[in-house]
Order: sequence, then C-alpha cells, then structure tokens
Amino acid sequence: MSTMSPLPARTTDTPAPAESGETLQLAGRLGEAALVYRKALAGNPDDARTLSNYGGLLCAQGDFQESYNLLVRAVTLAPDLADAWSNLGNVLQELQRYDDAVTAYSNCLRRNSSHPLALSNLGVALDRRGDHDAALKFHRVAVRLAPDNPENRTNNAISLLSGGDYRNGFAEYEWRWKTRTTRHHGMTAPLWTGEPLAGKTLLIHTEGGFGDMIQFSRFIPLAASRSGRVIVRIRRELLSLLTASFPDQEFVTEDTPPPPHDLQCPVLSLPLALGITLDTIPASKGFLTADPEKVAFWAGRLSKDAEADSVIPRPLRIGLVWAGAPHAEIREAEIADKRRSADLKTLAPLAVAAPDALFYSLQIGSKADQAKNPPAGMKLIDHTADLHDFGDTAALISNLDLVIAVDTSTAHVAAGLGKPLWLLSRYDQCWRWLARRTDSPWYSSVTIYQQDRPLDWSGPVSRIRFALRSFASEHRQVQS
Repeated sequence: MSTMSPLPARTTDTPAPAESGETLQLAGRLGEAALVYRKALAGNPDDARTLSNYGGLLCAQGDFQESYNLLVRAVTLAPDLADAWSNLGNVLQELQRYDDAVTAYSNCLRRNSSHPLALSNLGVALDRRGDHDAALKFHRVAVRLAPDNPENRTNNAISLLSGGDYRNGFAEYEWRWKTRTTRHHGMTAPLWTGEPLAGKTLLIHTEGGFGDMIQFSRFIPLAASRSGRVIVRIRRELLSLLTASFPDQEFVTEDTPPPPHDLQCPVLSLPLALGITLDTIPASKGFLTADPEKVAFWAGRLSKDAEADSVIPRPLRIGLVWAGAPHAEIREAEIADKRRSADLKTLAPLAVAAPDALFYSLQIGSKADQAKNPPAGMKLIDHTADLHDFGDTAALISNLDLVIAVDTSTAHVAAGLGKPLWLLSRYDQCWRWLARRTDSPWYSSVTIYQQDRPLDWSGPVSRIRFALRSFASEHRQVQS
C-alpha cells in the first residue's frame, strides 16, 4: 500500500525544545505528544502550527474527523503555512476525498514547491484516482529531493507497479523494509537476488497476508529451478493447499523456528530476484491444486444441498466473499480493509439476477455472521464451519461454478485454481490489479469490477448483476 508520513515537518529553522510536541511525535511517543499539543492549544487555541501538527498526529492515529477539523482551522488561520496544507491533504486522502486532497497538496506546493512530503503524497492521491502517469511525475521529484526517504521511495514503487513497470517497480519496492509500516521478519542471512543456488539452501518466507503468499507462490518452482535446495516457510493454514499444489517443493510452517539456510528471500521479493516483467508472469491459467479426496467430499456435500433444495437439474453454484480481514494490528491495513470490504446486503441484487442459483458463503472471520440472515430471495448455504484451512476452501471452491469476492485471500484461491472469479475492487485499487483494467495478467480467469466512486459498490454490483444474468442463462442451457 502507499504510505503517508505522519511526522510533523519543521516550518522554520528554529530547533524545537527538547520535549516539545514535535520532538515527542518524531520519536514516536504519540500519546505524550498529544498531551503537549492539547496543553499548548488550551493556552493558545489559534496557534496554527500546533493545530497543524496535532491534526497530523490525529490523522496518524485514525481520528480523521477531528484531524480534519483542526487542519481546516490551521489553514484558515495561516493560509501560507505549507505544512498545514500538506497535513490537510493527508487526512482528506484518508477520508477518500481525493480531488480535495489534490487541491490541498497543490496549495502546499504553491507555498513550498520543494515540499517532499506533499510532492510524494500528491502522487499517492493521483495514484488512488488511477492517474498513474501524472502521479509518477510527482514521485520522481519527491525521490530526487529526498532520495533516502523510504515512504517516498515506496510510494514511487507502488505507482510504478500500478502502471505495470515491474522491472523498476519491484526494485524500488525493496525500500518497503525501511518504512514504519512494514515489519521485517528478522531473517539475518543474505538476501537472494537471483544468483545460482548450487550447493546452497534458500529460505523463502512469508510476507504480507495469506493472499500475498498464495499469489506469489507460483514463483517457487522457478526459484527451485536455480539448482539449489529451496525451503518455503509458511503459515500453518496454507500448508495443505500448497503441498498439494507444489508436491516437489519443501514446506515448513511458522510454528517452528526457521531451518538452517544460506540465503533468504521474502516471497514478494521473488519477482525482482527472478527478473519478472508484466509479460513473463507464469501460470496465469492456474497453479493451485485441491486435494482430490477433499474435492470428492465436497462434491457429495453440495449434491445433497441441491437435493434438499429440490432444484433439478444441477443448480448454478456461486461462492461469495464480501469482506476481508481487518488486520487491526496494522493501522494502514485496517483502513484499507474498510475500503475493500462490503456487507452481504450489498450483494442482494445478485439473487434477483440468478434466482435459481445456490449461493455459498466463503466468508471467514469478519462479518461471517451476516450469512445467517441473507438478503431476501438469496438461497445462501454456509458450510464455513467445516473449512479448517485453505486446502478445505480450495476443495469447496473446486465444486463451484463461479466465485464473486472482494479483494481477499479467498479470491486468490479461486483464481489460482483457474475458477472464474469476479473481483469486487475498491476505488483506490491495489497495485497488483493494475490501472484501468478489467482483466489480469496474473489470473486469466479474473474479471475486475472496480468502484466508480470511493466506498460505493453500486456500480460494480450493477455490472455484475447484468453479467450474472447471462452467466446463469448459459448455465441453464447447458443443464437443459
């Protein structure tokens, strides 16, 4: 994801007092900084600089509305305070008011044309609107002015990746390890950069969420082909799926310490090591394999569902996922999850488009209880209590005709199996789906339905409803 610095920028060359709010904020002592800012504002409520810095801190803490209120007051009191306009742009981005954010950053740059944070974050705002060509111009200037700023470099990387420049984008993406939002996994062995592995052991390890590991697992055989021993360390929930999909590879789980190894590589660094470009992404038709015994089990289970519903011939089977995992431990990920997630009721029009279909909940965790009260007319079956890992999920999906899902790990399972996937994508679309595309070079079975406006699923759901009518009609013709 793109990053926005929460740190206060100095507005003068005067050093801050040793225990000023700015000093505490820069040291990451946000609670103490907030107390200092509140005390200062109690004595001088019209101090625009303090309003700006406190507003920036509240934005970093997720209190967007109060942050917005303070920052609007700051730019009203001191319209020439460049940092206040930059901070205001940040909170407007979090509120998904991207046009207003662009205006705020532009106001900052009119007052300080070399403001590196505003330049980079203006690029982020343009990226989130899908204007990647324009965004890159600002990212390049920001990187030139502050070449060692990891947030700016990571923002530049994501913009490059969104535009499909994988060779440069993945190289720049290595800056993510120096940002405040990316947790390094503590591996101390040298990073593998693609050199031959003869006589050496490479440890490939997890990075990001389940979906990242699933999507990038396709590169494991390519790494193993470099003639060395490769061990892949994954979360336990992925073990059965990935061992079935890559039976020639060696997997261990994160329940045990890392095994001895000579080199290491986070899974999202594999494309750089392997020299992957947009045209050389492997296995777009599918690379996952479900366990045959589990597939047979679910085939029998779903046949009984059809019998119980008295639907003959075999009904259309559609899997649904309407929400992602919140990742409350990472603020940026939690905020992004709110943008990508919907509610089951949002998908109610699908029942009208395919009234004879059996819908299957694939929703785990967040908002899973909504399956107990499906929209009127939707025949929704929930077997998720019997899904114990991703191997079980893959076996169930193998028996479905279509999966409709928000951008989450189950979507990657479906697409990795080669199952038709209709992806509900948020307005500020993730870089992996590229800009302004409805298809994907990563998965040939994916159709992308992106929001037309932030937080508004009506457009993509309407388009899916229309497509589902045709899909259901074709299914009926095949069954008749």
